[in-house]
Amino acid sequence: MSVSAPTEDRHPGTTGIDTLSTLDVLRALNVEDAKVAPAVAEVLPALAALVDATVASIRAGGSVHYFGAGTSGRLAVLDAAELLPTFNAPPGLFTAHHAGGPEALLRAVENVEDDADLGRAEAKVLRPGDIAVGLTASGRTPFVGGALATAREHGAVTALVTANPRAELGGLVDHLLAVDTGPEAITGSTRLKAGTAQKLVLNAFSTAVMIRLGRTWSNLMVDVVATNAKLRGRVLRILREASGADEAHARAALEQAGGELKPALLSMLAGVSAAAAREAIEAHHGSVAHALQALQAAQASQVAQASQVAQASPASQTAPATQTPQTAPLPEDSPLSTTVTPVPTGEPA
Repeated sequence: MSVSAPTEDRHPGTTGIDTLSTLDVLRALNVEDAKVAPAVAEVLPALAALVDATVASIRAGGSVHYFGAGTSGRLAVLDAAELLPTFNAPPGLFTAHHAGGPEALLRAVENVEDDADLGRAEAKVLRPGDIAVGLTASGRTPFVGGALATAREHGAVTALVTANPRAELGGLVDHLLAVDTGPEAITGSTRLKAGTAQKLVLNAFSTAVMIRLGRTWSNLMVDVVATNAKLRGRVLRILREASGADEAHARAALEQAGGELKPALLSMLAGVSAAAAREAIEAHHGSVAHALQALQAAQASQVAQASQVAQASPASQTAPATQTPQTAPLPEDSPLSTTVTPVPTGEPA
């Protein structure tokens, strides 16, 4: 079968790569690598739309499924696997379906990428509203095509990450992310630029989804689970960096929150109990930033009401001025000492 894709074209600039010195070989590869990030930048608007659709899906009870073969499938497995230790993503929230299964992760399994029925079988688990992301450099892999076709039949939102702007499977998806990385330095070796582009897209996609789901505070991983000594130290360090508190206060807040970082952090930032912090976080879809904004607004309203009552009372002319309740301020040099940015209109609360 003849495959028509930019990654299969012969690169005119590297035809003599096998005669170069080692350093010049590396330079030639590096020159090509430098073209990947700008190419990914071109698809960011389409990627943003996919992120928003995915966040809405997950909040409605949906899940994300990757489908790929070879390098594409291995990158999908890597991305899905890393979300649990990094963001404490629940098992099953992101699932990678690699053509050939675990055996194909370490060794190529013949013919599985050309098996459309295998892709269809893998996609039968999808439910309406789930997200199905196909990954194929050429844009034509039958395994991915079968999976995407079945995903559409099941009412899932579909997306394709490819290095072919004229991808054959483009008509099967709601979101097309075609990163035009051009011919590979070694003809057809999609583990190079095409693979790098897919890694960048997956990194950005899953990280942005986790951020939008409230699994970070500022640029800190506040959903990390302290399962060993290293992570317990990291949790304490994150809490100190985020709140500006000393170690003793951070440990006390963490203990009151039952070892959970997010309610401990919010209780320190807003000056509320760990129980109230936990309730506020749950009410705002796990987002510390949105919960903090809501608590600060409620506190400001209470202060304003108390001030109005005091001014209306005849005794206010002789009574001492009402003291405004204050939460412990963050140090001026804390990166989080500024006011939380308001949620844009239309943003899910």
